[in-house]
Amino acid sequence: MPNNNHYNQNLKPFARSLRKESTKAEVRLWCEVLSKGKTGYTFLRQRPIGNYIADFLCKELKLVIEVDGYSHNFKTEEDLERDKEIADLGYTTLRFSDTEVMKDLPNVERVIIGWIESSQK
Repeated sequence: MPNNNHYNQNLKPFARSLRKESTKAEVRLWCEVLSKGKTGYTFLRQRPIGNYIADFLCKELKLVIEVDGYSHNFKTEEDLERDKEIADLGYTTLRFSDTEVMKDLPNVERVIIGWIESSQK
């Protein structure tokens, strides 16, 4: 029977290394918005899901949050494929750029909280 949380044990060492090398934007979003249940839900950092590692994942909400740095400007097709595969696992992906997180965190937080509230209706 398939594991319903889609945890890929093989990606665990890589996920651990990514947690140690988080970007400033990832750290800021984690510390100021997502950590310690500030949203009312538990988010995990750099969590394997399927064949990918999500920047942030909430199993209860089936929500993945990605913070995209400059390199993602050139990965549009890859990101679309990734989002589709994660959606096929039952998850929604919200994407924000490093710049959005660093320069307009209140709006990023509003989008996340708005999504959470609308998903609970």
